[in-house]
Amino acid sequence: MTRRFQPPDRIRVRRQPKKGRYDRASVEAILDRGLVAHIAFVDRGEPVCIPTFYVRSGDELYVHGSRASRAMRLWASGERVCVTVTLLHGLVLARSVFEHSANYESVVAFGCFRLIDDDSERLAALQTFTNRVVPDRWDEVRSPNAKELKATMILAMPLSEASAKVRFGPPDDDDSDDAALDVWAGELPIATSFGEPIPSPGLRPTIPLPNSIRSLADLMAATEAE
Repeated sequence: MTRRFQPPDRIRVRRQPKKGRYDRASVEAILDRGLVAHIAFVDRGEPVCIPTFYVRSGDELYVHGSRASRAMRLWASGERVCVTVTLLHGLVLARSVFEHSANYESVVAFGCFRLIDDDSERLAALQTFTNRVVPDRWDEVRSPNAKELKATMILAMPLSEASAKVRFGPPDDDDSDDAALDVWAGELPIATSFGEPIPSPGLRPTIPLPNSIRSLADLMAATEAE
């Protein structure tokens, strides 16, 4: 049986509810392909929204940042937040302005972060972060030292209140009166890919491109070829 989130009414998709997804697999699949989340919260009576890297591990969403960050300290205090992640796949161009849209996948999650104090869990989270950005990168670089680990705050939020919204496909006016208009309609895909690696100016020329970067480039090339 498919496990389902039980989100409150506030995160159920009300407009075009057929686009809503509440099963764990849909939510996790979107989160695992994204990199940047926008976290909205209230600070001193004012609305604030911060973009940040994130990673999903099990049933929780992890973020990390400096202990000096006011946002991180506020989140660690138990302030309620709204986290959103969006993957934009293309523009949907219809015959009329009203029917223009986009193809996308998105997740909205509500909850509170908890502060991770255990050093082993903190290191594991940082390893997950590193390998999420570039698989196997953790084993190629220096691990955080005690000073760096102390300066870094890691927070986790349970994904107990989350839902997804998805749209794919052509414009919705193929069967309308507007289909008789001499106007081009269709989809304009948006593709995201890595470019050629650019070495740091201070990198010694004898240091080759690491396997992690080569593997990632090969993976992207294979994906684009499909």
